[in-house]
Amino acid sequence: MVEVIPKHIKDVWDRWNIRGAIILSLTLQAILICFSPLRKRTPRRLLIMLVWSSYLLADWSANFAVGLISKNQGKDLKPDDPLQDKKLMALWAPFLLLHLGGPDTITAFALEDNALWLRHVFGLVFQAIAGVYVVLQSLPNSLWLIILLVFISGTIKYLERTTALYSASLDKFRDSMVQAPDPGPNYAKLMEEYKAKKEARLPTKIILIDEPDKENRPKKLVHPAQASDIRKIESRLTDLEIAQYAYKFFNTFKGLVVNLIFSFRERDESLEIFENLTDAEEALRIIEVELGFLYDALFTKVAVLHTVIGTISRVVASGTLVAAFILFDKRPNKGRDFHGADVVVSYTLFAVGMGLDIISILLFLFSDWTCAALSSLKDNPDEELSLKDQFFNWLLSLRKLSWTMQECHEKGEHKCPNEPCNKEGVDKCSKVQKHQVLTTGFFLRRWCGSINVFNFLAYATNAEVERIHDARGRLRRYAWTAFTYPFEKLSFIFQTLGGWVIKLINAVHKRISHTVNETSRKHPWARSTIYPFYFGFLSRIPHFIKFVWDKFSDFFDISDMLDMVYKTLFVHGEPMTKELWAFMFTELKYKSKFGDSPENAKRISLARGQWTLRDNLPEDADREKLVGYVTNFDYDQSLLMWHIATELCYQQEETIPEGYDESKHYSNREFSKIISDYVMYLLIMQPGLMSEVAGIGKIRFRDTMAEADKFFHRRHIENVRDVKIASKTILGVSSDIDPMGVKGDRSKSVLFDASRLAKDLMQLEERYGKDKWEILSKVWVELLCYAACHCDSTAHVEQLSRGGELINFVWLLMAHFGLTDQFQINKGDARAKLIIGK
Repeated sequence: MVEVIPKHIKDVWDRWNIRGAIILSLTLQAILICFSPLRKRTPRRLLIMLVWSSYLLADWSANFAVGLISKNQGKDLKPDDPLQDKKLMALWAPFLLLHLGGPDTITAFALEDNALWLRHVFGLVFQAIAGVYVVLQSLPNSLWLIILLVFISGTIKYLERTTALYSASLDKFRDSMVQAPDPGPNYAKLMEEYKAKKEARLPTKIILIDEPDKENRPKKLVHPAQASDIRKIESRLTDLEIAQYAYKFFNTFKGLVVNLIFSFRERDESLEIFENLTDAEEALRIIEVELGFLYDALFTKVAVLHTVIGTISRVVASGTLVAAFILFDKRPNKGRDFHGADVVVSYTLFAVGMGLDIISILLFLFSDWTCAALSSLKDNPDEELSLKDQFFNWLLSLRKLSWTMQECHEKGEHKCPNEPCNKEGVDKCSKVQKHQVLTTGFFLRRWCGSINVFNFLAYATNAEVERIHDARGRLRRYAWTAFTYPFEKLSFIFQTLGGWVIKLINAVHKRISHTVNETSRKHPWARSTIYPFYFGFLSRIPHFIKFVWDKFSDFFDISDMLDMVYKTLFVHGEPMTKELWAFMFTELKYKSKFGDSPENAKRISLARGQWTLRDNLPEDADREKLVGYVTNFDYDQSLLMWHIATELCYQQEETIPEGYDESKHYSNREFSKIISDYVMYLLIMQPGLMSEVAGIGKIRFRDTMAEADKFFHRRHIENVRDVKIASKTILGVSSDIDPMGVKGDRSKSVLFDASRLAKDLMQLEERYGKDKWEILSKVWVELLCYAACHCDSTAHVEQLSRGGELINFVWLLMAHFGLTDQFQINKGDARAKLIIGK
C-alpha cells in the first residue's frame, strides 16, 4: 500500500509537533507585543496584516498545542526517550494558558472583539480544565510546584485579558460612565406644601432661582495663565500639564464613544482651557494624548493594569513566573531526566516569557497613562514641581512634536523689479512659500501624522500627482523610486502587449470573417457549415469567456477590489503642517463664541458651508447663489462638486486681489487643496468613516467619472495625463444653463455643476475683490467638521487602531469647543423656593 505521507516525515512530525507548536505560539506572542503598539502610528497594510494574522493565529496555536500535549500524555514512551520527559511537557500546558492571556499591548484587534468577552470566559474555563487534565495525567510529577506557579501566572494573565475585553465592550463602557439616576427637585413635596399653605389661607408663592450663567458660575478648572501672574508671561503648558489635561478630558469625553450627552459644566471646563491656549500646537498635543488614552482603554490592558487590583495581579503574575523559573533552574539532573531539546524549549519559554513581561512593565511604567494618573494638576500653578513630576515632565518631553520648516512646491507670485526678467532670476524674485511640517520620529509619535489625499481629476486623467510637501528624506524618496520603477515599467509593458494582442485578435477576426463571408457567397455548402460554425460558435467564445469572467468577478467582488487597488495608486500622504492645524483651530475657536447654547451649537455643527458663506461673503454679493451650491445638494454631492471646483480653480493662473497678503493667499490656497483632496480620500477610500453622511457618494463618483471619460474622449485629451489641460478644457464649456435642466436627474454626475461653481467663485473675486481661497478654505473646514461630528463614533475609535486620521482630531476638537449636538443640558436644575409672607 502506497503511503501518502512518507514514514520519515511522520516520525519527524511525531517528535517535533509539540515543540513546533510551542515555539510558534511563543513567536506569535513576541510579534504581538512588539508590533501591535505600532499600528496606532501607521496605517501601513503590511503591518496591519501581520498583527491581524498573528492575533488570529495566537489563540489557535495555543489551543492546538494543548491538544497535542494532552494526546501525547496518553502515549507510551519511545525506547530512546527519557523516563521523565512527559513530566516536563506537562509544564508547557500552563505556559500556553499564559500565552492565551495575550500581551498587554493588544487585547482586541477590532471593537467587535470586545463584545466577545463572554467567549473568553468560557475559553478560560475550558483551557484551565485542559491544563489540569494534562497535569493529572502526568502525576506523580516532581515539577508540580513549578507547574502550579506557572498555572497561577497564566490564569491571572487570562483573567486580565477577559476583564479588559469586558470593560471595553460598549455596553459596559457606557454603564461605567452613567451616573446615578437624577430625579431632579422634589416636585411632589413642594406642591404638597404649597397646597397646604394655600388651604391655610397663607400668602404663598413659588419663585424659581435658575443656575447662574456661564460668566457667573465658579470655575472648577482654570488655565494656569489665568490663575497666575507669573504664568501669564510664559503661558505655554508644560509637557506634564499637557498629559494631565488630556487625562482629565479623556475621562470626561470618552462618553462620546457611546453617545452620552454632556452638560454646560463639561463644556465650560473644556472651553476654559482651549480658549486660553496661546498656541494651537498645545491643542494638537492634548488631543493626540487623549486619543491615545482612548485607544489604550479599548484595545489594550492598560486601563485594567492601572487599577489597584490590576497592579497587584501583575506583580503576582510576574513574581510567580520568576519563582517558577528559579525553581526549575535549580532542579538537578535535568539533562538526564529530560530530553535535551525539551530542556532548551523550557528555558526558552521561561526566558521569552520573562522578557516579554519586562517589556510590558517598561511600557507600563513609562506610558502617558502612568505619568498622568500618578500626578495631579496643581491648584497653584506657581508651585514648584516635585522630583517625581520633574521626571514625568522630562519623560513626556521626549515625545514632543517635532516640526521641520519646508518649502512648498509652489513658489508664489513672481514679482521682479526688472522688466523683462531673465528666467534664471525667477527663484530669487519669487516669494518662496514655507510651512512647518510634522516630522516626529516613528517610535516617538502617537499617530501617523500624515493626511492621505486623493484627487478626482488626477485619477480621471491618470496624471502623476505632485506633493505639496514631502517629509520623506532624500534616501527614502530615492529608495521608493527605485523600488517602484520596475513595477511601473512592467505595468507599461503589459498594457502595451495587451493592446497589441487585442489589435492582433481583432485583425485576425476581421480577416477570417471576410474570408468566411466570401467563401459562403461562392459555395452553398460553406454557407451551411463553415459560416454557422464560425459566427455561431468560434466567434462567440471571447464573448462567452467575458460573460463567465463578469459573473465570476461580480460573485467574488473582484472588479471592485481591483478598482480600489487602482485608486490606491493615486493616494499619497501629505504631512500635517503646523499652519494648517492652526488655521482649523482658529476657525473652530471663532465659531465656539457663537455656540453658547445647545441650539446654537447644533446649528453650527449642522452647517456644511452655508454658515461660512453667509458670514464671509460681501454684503452686496449674491450670497444665496453660492449658498445654493450647499443647501440645494446632498452632502456627498456637494463634496464632490466643491472638490472638483477647488481643483479647477487651483489649476488656473493665480490672481491675488489688490491689497491682499500674498502669504495668506497661498496658505489658504494650500489649505483648500489639502482638505479638499483629504475629504475626497475619506469619501472614496474610507467609506466606513463617511457611511453616515456619504449617501450615494459611490454612485455619484462613478457617474461623474463616466461623464469625464466621455468628455475627455470627445475632446481627444484622454491620453494627455495633464490635470491643467483637463481643467482648462472643462472650464471652456459654456455653463450658462443649469446642467440638470439639460440632462435631467437620472445621471448623478456633478462635473459641470462644479464648473459653474468654479466660475462663480472666480467671478466673485474679480467683481468684489474677495479672495476666493479665503472663502474656499473656510468652507472646506466646515465641510470637514460636518463629516467629523456626524460620523459614527465607533468608526472614529476604530480608525485609531489604523494610525488615526485628521478627522478624528477634528471630531474631538469640536467636542472641546462645545460644537456638537451632545451638549444638551444647558440650564441644569432650577431651584424652587416656597415664599410665605405678605
